Amino acid sequence: MAILIPAAAGAVCFALPLAQRWTRPWRGLSSARWLLLAAYLCLALHCLAGGADAPVQAPANVERSVKAAFLYKFLGYVEFGAGVDAAGPLVVGVLDADDIAAELSRITAGRQVGARAIAVRVLHEGDPPAGLHMLFVGREAERPGAMLRAAQQAGALGVTENSDGLQQGGTINFLLVEDRVRFEVSLPAAEKSRLKLSSRLLSVAYHVNKGGS
Repeated sequence: MAILIPAAAGAVCFALPLAQRWTRPWRGLSSARWLLLAAYLCLALHCLAGGADAPVQAPANVERSVKAAFLYKFLGYVEFGAGVDAAGPLVVGVLDADDIAAELSRITAGRQVGARAIAVRVLHEGDPPAGLHMLFVGREAERPGAMLRAAQQAGALGVTENSDGLQQGGTINFLLVEDRVRFEVSLPAAEKSRLKLSSRLLSVAYHVNKGGS
């Protein structure tokens, strides 16, 4: 099996075989884990910087890992307003998506956004979003709207993966379009959360809800 990384115009296109032996593991990671991690990060970076979509093919675990990589990259394209910690680690809360929380923890271990470390927190129904910069609500959450509204009030970026995620109060919502991970954005929700989203992020979104009629 290989992960294909699409290249921008004039760049090289990579195919990373997951089973290929790697004789110099990076910082103790196994060869397969390192190659897979590199693929996910390149996919997310390419999609945000170059405007392409992230192919996920069929395996559900690849879809979840691509979403985790996107969550990591989103942090670098958001300017957080008042109401969140401006000096400590960037804290990502994950509700009812333990697989994504685990993958996001692996991806962000030892990494930073700017000069800030990243902390991943597993949440449960009813946990307050205080101290969060981002809240990811899994599709199995029982009361997503209540958590997303609380996140808005706390100034956190709400990310969902349901067909009505933006209507529930999310700022970014993942979609699967022709077996590709894409995302839509709600500018009214970003405004309510006191967030400023990068124009580059908006330019590669599948859809941007600007509000109004």
